[in-house]
Amino acid sequence: MQIRKMTLMLTALSAVGLALMGCGGNGRESLTCSTTADCLDNEICHPGAKVCVQTCASGNASDCPASAKVCEALSSTDTTKICKCSTSEFCKQDERLSDASGLECSSAYKVCAPTGTAPATCTKDADCASGQTCQAGVCKAPTTGATCSGEGQTTCAYGEFCSSSKCAAVPAPTCENYQNFTARNELGTTGPITFKAVTTSAATDSFCGSGSATPKRVKVTISAYSGSPFPQTKDELNGMFWVQVDGTKKSAPAIISSSPGNYTVTGTNRERADITLSFCVADTSKTLSTAFYFANGNFFCYQANY
Repeated sequence: MQIRKMTLMLTALSAVGLALMGCGGNGRESLTCSTTADCLDNEICHPGAKVCVQTCASGNASDCPASAKVCEALSSTDTTKICKCSTSEFCKQDERLSDASGLECSSAYKVCAPTGTAPATCTKDADCASGQTCQAGVCKAPTTGATCSGEGQTTCAYGEFCSSSKCAAVPAPTCENYQNFTARNELGTTGPITFKAVTTSAATDSFCGSGSATPKRVKVTISAYSGSPFPQTKDELNGMFWVQVDGTKKSAPAIISSSPGNYTVTGTNRERADITLSFCVADTSKTLSTAFYFANGNFFCYQANY
């Protein structure tokens, strides 16, 4: 009887050993996970890619496998050091799996993940991995410096614009309007992006009222693009504002004339808008500091000289 029990036990252990050999060094057929509890002790579940990734000491690539030899922080807001990959070919040599041919080096996360893993969703740059920005709700590597044509977004990353045939970041706000602006939580990188402003004209007309203390009408035209269609009329621009020097925000539609040509939307998906705003200033005024933004978009400073 004892011999029979011993035989059955050895047979069972042998079967387990063969199964483990067939599933790679850690006996796994997949790296996918829901939480870190699904991973090994020296791994965490990547919050975006949802695959087990190996942790490492600060900058110590020797802690990492040959498939992912870069030891870096998980993201700009999470300092946990993980092993990141550089090429898909190295990922296909991941020894944690019996068959790693279906892995690639995710461009969104820089970790070995199944081919076609969706990029990270985000609402701000801090949600993304180091070196990436939040572009229309998706974490992507910036395309700054890439060749482009035309103006607006064209082939550039969301949040950039085509400047002299090169992709460039939209100008950072440095004006006093921005320094005094306190509602910065309304800004972001997923809403409409303002990339240009020009002074169209400066003259006295009936818009401001000839008998007022501010009879001169200064027209400033801004250009913006959006990942979602701009509305058909200027009165539907509920999330567009202009900002005074003291930081006070004002409704932009209120100073957009209803006359034709002051609100123009173009593009297959109404993705571009050219909007003319009218400011009433003193007759002797020669310059105007103003700023604009759309909800969840960038803050754009502009100094009009006329």
